[in-house]
Amino acid sequence: MHTFTVTERDVTQAWVAACNKLDRKDNPDRTGLHTVVRIADPTSDDLVFRAELDRLRTARGLWPLETVAGTLFPEALAARCAGPDDLAKRYRQMYQVIKRYPGNHRGTYFGRLVSYPAASKSGVDQLCTVIGRLRAQAAGNKIAAAYEIDIAAAMETEEAGADLMVHTAGKDNSYIGFPCLSHISLQLDRDRRVHAAALYRSHFMFERAYGNYLGLGRLLAYIAQQAELACGSLTVVAGHARLDGPITQLRPLLTGTGRLAA
Repeated sequence: MHTFTVTERDVTQAWVAACNKLDRKDNPDRTGLHTVVRIADPTSDDLVFRAELDRLRTARGLWPLETVAGTLFPEALAARCAGPDDLAKRYRQMYQVIKRYPGNHRGTYFGRLVSYPAASKSGVDQLCTVIGRLRAQAAGNKIAAAYEIDIAAAMETEEAGADLMVHTAGKDNSYIGFPCLSHISLQLDRDRRVHAAALYRSHFMFERAYGNYLGLGRLLAYIAQQAELACGSLTVVAGHARLDGPITQLRPLLTGTGRLAA
């Protein structure tokens, strides 16, 4: 079994390190099991690098990285909203339209966070619940690990906890595709920083991972800000990771030897 753990400062360095761990002569299929990527500052990345990666992605018909990140956190919309309640309400109002876009017919990750399918017709707003719990704990005795965004379990009422869920039992039955993200766990440390750990059943490094790292980092930063806390680190665990895409064209950037090949 090929596996690895990398710890890097920002999104770019972490993504490059993870890809290089998969691109090894002793790993011909470029896959790994139970891989771990830790990012100290998940709100930071190299914009020049991102533009180069986007150039190759869009040339191959993939969504821009900003679009991928937006499925986890709609940063532009959040900037226009008064707070998390307003953000959740406005996203729910837009959700049916969002699901008409190619690739979104089963929903988006952020949609599952603010409108998780449950007994209530409007869905469960997990985002505001977890922010409220963090804010309350930060004001009193701090409980380190009671803030879960569990995408693989069902929450029937808003009082059930602070789980952020994506996967819906009995509904998400496909072997591949949405949702690959299963669970987001939030931890509060003694320095009033919120850290996140995300569990993916599968991660395609070229198609999705970089954009997912960006989106998760922005989601974490927003939750921390709204709870009046500091943004901490992001850890992403993938049950199965694959370095997909045009590896020959990617290697110059992964090894720092030049721009991506056209």
